[in-house]
Amino acid sequence: MPSYDYRCDANDRVVEVKHRMSEKLFTWGELCTVAGIDPGETDPAAPVQRLITGGQVVRSTSLGDAAAPACSSGPCCGGGMCDID
Repeated sequence: MPSYDYRCDANDRVVEVKHRMSEKLFTWGELCTVAGIDPGETDPAAPVQRLITGGQVVRSTSLGDAAAPACSSGPCCGGGMCDID
């Protein structure tokens, strides 16, 4: 199951939860229920927003195209983005 980060403006908290891709959370109360945390003093009806997260490196071999560039380890990127000293 994928994990998602949600932010609540009412309390400035970010909470990570796992749920189905088809599921959507809209309120602090829903988020706390899924995360298994106490809502505290924040209004359970306070809206939450799902944050855009990610950026994991995907290897070309995972995509089935060994000709595509990939950074596995070491100084393999021409732009120096994955240089390991």
